[in-house]
Amino acid sequence: QTYAPKLILLDITDISCIRDVAKEILSCYGCVDILINNASMKVKGAVQSISLELDKKIMDANYFGPITLTKAILPNMISRRTGQIVLINSIQGKLGIPFRAAYAASKHAAVGFFDCLRAEMEEFDISVSTVNPTFICSYHRQPAPGNWEASIWK
Repeated sequence: QTYAPKLILLDITDISCIRDVAKEILSCYGCVDILINNASMKVKGAVQSISLELDKKIMDANYFGPITLTKAILPNMISRRTGQIVLINSIQGKLGIPFRAAYAASKHAAVGFFDCLRAEMEEFDISVSTVNPTFICSYHRQPAPGNWEASIWK
């Protein structure tokens, strides 16, 4: 069956709204066959220059966002005993490089979670994949000078 596309906006860093968005998707289509977690946020800077607030924002986007969305969709896949979950992550989820501590930490955490999930979902015939590409050219948002988000990449 073919479905008309439906645009549903989601700020992956807003953990409180993710479950509602998942419910909206499931009520619209009934199920999710393939979930691709592809949102990401990165920051470049020395550990001592990155605020804890920004560390948490990076963790929300790169770890808590994808796992919250996955956990919201997962019961539907388990009940149907089918589905594919994909995490588009980063090579920095496997190794760290200087000036990327917050980003690498969030990507390491995501790899750990999805590796465990893969093992747990085998009995339900749900495939869990992690893709760890090398460096990707992404767009850089340049906010006003003095803004703490000045080095965020999306």
